[in-house]
Amino acid sequence: MNLIEARGVGKLYFDTDPPTVAIRGADLVVKAGEFVSIMGPSGSGKSTLLHILGLLDKPTEGEYLFAHRQVSTLSDKELASLRNEKIGFVFQSFNLLPKTSVLQNVLLPLGYSQVPEADWMSRAKAVLEAVGLSHRLGHETSELSGGEKQRTAIARTFVTQPEIIFADEPTGNLDSQSGETVLKLFEKFNAEGKTVILITHDEKVARFARRVIRIYDGKIIGDEVLI
Repeated sequence: MNLIEARGVGKLYFDTDPPTVAIRGADLVVKAGEFVSIMGPSGSGKSTLLHILGLLDKPTEGEYLFAHRQVSTLSDKELASLRNEKIGFVFQSFNLLPKTSVLQNVLLPLGYSQVPEADWMSRAKAVLEAVGLSHRLGHETSELSGGEKQRTAIARTFVTQPEIIFADEPTGNLDSQSGETVLKLFEKFNAEGKTVILITHDEKVARFARRVIRIYDGKIIGDEVLI
């Protein structure tokens, strides 16, 4: 099943004269269960493309379908509902609540979900065990290493069991060993049948995926399936 279908998608910013072109003529299909990296240098448009694909922004040109729904026809409320039910995000900055425990950070998104409250604690503890942080439940986020903070952020994303995760430079603030641990968590998530789209400028990171899409100056210039 095609989860993502972009046809001639473009993004222009009209606060300059002439308008700034961030994305131009992007054609892209991602099937459910794929592990895809979108790779390009800084300023290439990859994060803008992620924001469009993740329903955080709308294209100014072309057509975008998410789970067979035409995004341009959806209200802000409908977009927010889709993001909440089907999409998870992991960013380079961990965005954890300060002076709050690891467990409380992971419990937070469940309050906005359809998961019964009686299941929140077991769900949060299970996902923290999966990312190797069972021993850190009561620790404040300020007491964690960079790798532990990112694993907490990933657990917070996994806890609602989204269909797709968008990860924007998730290893950018990590040392190589912590970064590899984080990438293996995405591999594990994908092995469970979920879709992962990873944004990176790093060739080594990109090749953790099974498919590499290359973007340059806002245009998709390559699409390689890895063996």
